[in-house]
Amino acid sequence: MPTTTQRPKVLVADDERVIADTLAMILNQSGFDARAVYSGEKALELAESFQPDMLISDVIMADLNGIDAAIRIRTLLPGIKILLFSGQAATADLLEKARKDGYEFDILAKPVHPQDLLARLRK
Repeated sequence: MPTTTQRPKVLVADDERVIADTLAMILNQSGFDARAVYSGEKALELAESFQPDMLISDVIMADLNGIDAAIRIRTLLPGIKILLFSGQAATADLLEKARKDGYEFDILAKPVHPQDLLARLRK
């Protein structure tokens, strides 16, 4: 019986739709099963049903910031790999608060080059 290898599932969250869609497209073309959402709340909703292996999220989003979404998603899926990215200075304060609460996240600066992103995901 042939075995099929399951592609790693990646949830991409960014309130800039073109960024979320582009990252998901690149990931899908690179051997991942990626889905894009445009808010922290949607990421939380989809994480429950999609059960991703990885979350890639912008930090600064209007409804639920990426760090709070990541913390809540990690509660649902303790083994999930999380990679955050941001182009804004306010991120440092949010990351520091998360660290004090016992959460540590990898972060990339925007704009994210696709090769850098893929290299981080394959670690």
